[in-house]
Amino acid sequence: MVWAVVKANAYGHGIANAYEGLRGADGFALLDLDEAQQLRTLGWRGPILLLEGAFETRDLELCSRLKLWHAVHCEQQIDWLAMHKTHEPHRVFLKLNSGMNRLGFSATAFRAAWTRLNALPQVDEISLMTHFSDADALRSGSDGIQHQLDVFEAVCADLPGERSLSNSAATLRHSQRVHSDWVRAGIMSYGGVPDYPEHGPEHWDLRPAMTLRSKIIGVQHLQAGDTVGYGSSFTATQAMRIGTVACGYADGYPRHVPSGSPILVDGQRTTTVGRVSMDMLAVDLSALPGTGFNSEVTLWGQGPKGQVLPIDEVAKAAGTIGYELMCALAKRVPVTVQHLE
Repeated sequence: MVWAVVKANAYGHGIANAYEGLRGADGFALLDLDEAQQLRTLGWRGPILLLEGAFETRDLELCSRLKLWHAVHCEQQIDWLAMHKTHEPHRVFLKLNSGMNRLGFSATAFRAAWTRLNALPQVDEISLMTHFSDADALRSGSDGIQHQLDVFEAVCADLPGERSLSNSAATLRHSQRVHSDWVRAGIMSYGGVPDYPEHGPEHWDLRPAMTLRSKIIGVQHLQAGDTVGYGSSFTATQAMRIGTVACGYADGYPRHVPSGSPILVDGQRTTTVGRVSMDMLAVDLSALPGTGFNSEVTLWGQGPKGQVLPIDEVAKAAGTIGYELMCALAKRVPVTVQHLE
């Protein structure tokens, strides 16, 4: 079964925008109670999992009202459940810290936590979960997931309940080795590649769900020695034709993308020029005859004729990951939803 992970407002895509495309999943997983309420308002009646569980006692009241499943990763959450008055017991996912060292019970404390939960009348079924830290690649000197799989199996082998282990990276890379009842499809649901640059989207047959596009709003002709943008960080070594794009870091395009980073103009590859400004950036049009004022610019995603500029490629140029670029899309950017077959 598949959890469609829609935390961070569906990775910046908007839960309402992504809902129709993801409602074929078996359930939705997220962090925020307001987002869980939004899913119920949209009509979802199936499972919703709070990946970090309750943050305070009163959250459990909403879990009861909205029929939310929730993670339990610490003793305080078990204490809250023990005090919670509910007519219907809760479905919980007990989290094991198998090596990520972020959330979850240690291997030595896990079974005692399971025993406490199992004794509570407020708890119905207990599922078991963990999270891989290195499923996207091999950890130096060790198999990327085996050390955590070994911990999980040692602690949970004889415990009942459904399992949820695999994130996007483990689902794509380790499906033959990891056997669980629920997978958590996060970045892969939006066309992002968890193990880029080892693999591109075409390797995993992924298509971008988000395209950031704009237009050329001005053209400049440079001579050798002319500079571009704040700080004059780019100096032309020969005659050039550059275009100014109506997009900048206030829109979510990262300021730290260096000059020479990939971009599409009318579907053709070229590069950025100089420093990204708040509302604008420059691109090299010298080798793209026929482009100019009003030409379409694809900053990442699907080009006008099917070309793709992977968000992960832009993110790598910026020294970050595609997740951050998706989540950083600014509210001022107008969003159009297109349903593809």
